[in-house]
Amino acid sequence: MYERRTYRNLVKTDDLVKFEVIVKETDLQVRAERDLYGETRESVLKYRRQLEAYIEMNPDFRRSLFPLKDDPYAPEIVREMIRTSRLADVGPMAAVAGAVAEWVSNDLLRFSKEVIVENGGDIYLSTSKERVIGIYAGRSPLSLKIGMVIRPEETPLGICTSSGTVGHSLSFGKADAVCILSKSAALADAAATAVGNIVRGKKDVESGLERGKTIGGVLGMVIVVEEKMGVWGNIRLIRLQE
Repeated sequence: MYERRTYRNLVKTDDLVKFEVIVKETDLQVRAERDLYGETRESVLKYRRQLEAYIEMNPDFRRSLFPLKDDPYAPEIVREMIRTSRLADVGPMAAVAGAVAEWVSNDLLRFSKEVIVENGGDIYLSTSKERVIGIYAGRSPLSLKIGMVIRPEETPLGICTSSGTVGHSLSFGKADAVCILSKSAALADAAATAVGNIVRGKKDVESGLERGKTIGGVLGMVIVVEEKMGVWGNIRLIRLQE
């Protein structure tokens, strides 16, 4: 059943053109200086072909919940998923949404100086002006009430969110939102899964923050469980207007 993507209204970018590209399970919303639908679709198809071909030959890549060894003969996007999932100690597919967002965004930067690619709530952006990204945390009273300020000098940047109460992504925890910032969106995605897996209630917010601190490349994080929030790292929060 389709779930309305409320979070797609969380980035205010009236100065950019907004469009969506859907290819099988990949559902992107892109913001750029002009409509790059054709270029985006070609990029998505390219990386999906690489991933699908690799999975066909290496089925453990898709189903493993544990890190895999590096494969020097794999496509670069696959190697990045393996590398970042090893840092976070999760399976490589935990990094797939962030990796696709990042790789597609890098392709589009040849055509637009500003690009924001969102893939199922995972974002990779390169911007020349300050942006505010809201935090969607399902039924938490904090959901849509707070946002993160992203400065241009901090980008390109990956901002990925895992939830045990929202969406269909695999999580063993019960956090309403675990949001991770990293220069690598693949790492942010994998780290959000790793942290989210151990946050099963409000009492676990502190241990979740400690877990995230151990993952190299994590720049900051926000954890939301019901009315409780934990924050660590290079995060600037603001209250969102009603």
